[in-house]
Amino acid sequence: MNNLKVNCYSGHTYAEEPRSFLWEGIEYEVAKIERAWQEPGERHFQVRTRDNKLFHLCYNEIEKRWSLIELIRGNLKERGTQGVR
Repeated sequence: MNNLKVNCYSGHTYAEEPRSFLWEGIEYEVAKIERAWQEPGERHFQVRTRDNKLFHLCYNEIEKRWSLIELIRGNLKERGTQGVR
């Protein structure tokens, strides 16, 4: 079951800038996008939340799905998940 929902700014295209996301029943507000990049068919964002947590969000444009990895002290915390837009 999908437990990730991302709210984002979408101007010219979908998923231009994530603003908040709901994950495991907790809503996180994006305080800062620390890094953003594109790869073929994907949009990637490294974001810091208002409570100072660090996440990697990825939107797969072909599957129309978001995925998330929580980053802990510069390391990956393998609690990734996927969700639909």
